[in-house]
Amino acid sequence: MNHKKNILVRGARVIDPASGRDEVADVFVKDGKFVAQLSAEEMKSAQIIEANGMILSPGFIDLNCRLGEPGRSARETFRTGTLSAASGGFTTVVTMPDTIPTADNVGTIQLIRELCDAHAVVNVLPASALTKQQEGKALAPMGSLKKAGIIAATDTTSGVQNNEIMRRALEYANTFNLVVLDHCQDSSMTEGAQMHEGTWSLRLGLRGWPRAAEEIVVSSDCVLASLTKARIHLQHISSAGSAEIIRRAKANKLPVTAEVSVLHLLLTDAALAHYDTRLKVNPPLREESDRAALIAALIDGTIDAICSDHSPCTSTEKDCEFDLAPFGAATLETAFSAAYDALVATGHLDIKLLITRLTTGPAKVLGIDAGTLTVGAAADFVLINPKTSWTFNTENQLSKSGNNPLIGKTFSSRIHSTFVGGKAVIADSKPV
Repeated sequence: MNHKKNILVRGARVIDPASGRDEVADVFVKDGKFVAQLSAEEMKSAQIIEANGMILSPGFIDLNCRLGEPGRSARETFRTGTLSAASGGFTTVVTMPDTIPTADNVGTIQLIRELCDAHAVVNVLPASALTKQQEGKALAPMGSLKKAGIIAATDTTSGVQNNEIMRRALEYANTFNLVVLDHCQDSSMTEGAQMHEGTWSLRLGLRGWPRAAEEIVVSSDCVLASLTKARIHLQHISSAGSAEIIRRAKANKLPVTAEVSVLHLLLTDAALAHYDTRLKVNPPLREESDRAALIAALIDGTIDAICSDHSPCTSTEKDCEFDLAPFGAATLETAFSAAYDALVATGHLDIKLLITRLTTGPAKVLGIDAGTLTVGAAADFVLINPKTSWTFNTENQLSKSGNNPLIGKTFSSRIHSTFVGGKAVIADSKPV
């Protein structure tokens, strides 16, 4: 379908958290943007989509995913990764810089943008490394990287282990109005760790990963945010203690935001009872008390966004002893459906708040004009079927990776259609 085609979506429940809109209404698209109405002449050539019983929302924004390229195309490509994103309702994704080569220079960022222009079907916003080679020693050239098109900077799972370097990185990033994304892990406490430190790690004979390894860095990041006044976003928070630290930081008006991954809202460390390596993730799945605290923090706004934390691996990489398997799970395709089942179907929160944490929440973190149905905005939107039963399996999987731990699971809601700039990427839950 051509980008310039006029569209009328008729009869959907329209939810737009940015404007507070929640009503059954028609939505109009012209030249790839939302408009208040189409003229009689424009209606003659418009595509009409009957959406009774569906929910129309802004396209989702993912703050934390990996799309394989460059360097790891055996795991994922920009084509397969962004198709997976669209299938999960994401129209904008932030891709992490732990590529090969590391995205710590202008040349690699330019390569990523060229690959996206050629192959991506959703909007891809590249994040750069915070330090050169993500080694935590020397700062990456954020000024030139900002000009090259980065949206944020992060050392991903390496994390900056030196607080003086982190302070200077925050100050430097703030000069260019860049948000720093931080993976909160004190690596001196997690060497050799495989899963959450608790009853299940003892039962399974696996080295434990204490909550404190995360909470120490969350605490220091909040202190540094107070010192530098720079924006810092805490990635995939996993513990109740972390949520409470962030809650106090926000009460003190610190420029701190946070996200939680879908898997941490859905599952606990008990899911590892059979040593499923697809559930070996970083940070690890924790206990039910942590999951409950994360949901509470999501509801009260302590946690701003839900992310996919899509980290694709090949089936071969994961097909080994638990200790040897890499961390990561591929989750883009199932992110919305899993979040819906974990939060809405269980009565923890309503669909409007879930959509908020997938749209305006992440948009505010990045400071971008996205995640809205406002007239004049790019027509990035999704149609959700909130009452359908479907089973995710390898036959309907779009990701190139083989490490989605929810293969075989039946969900109660599904993304029906995804539009990017007024162009259908997913229709009737299939690629266009």
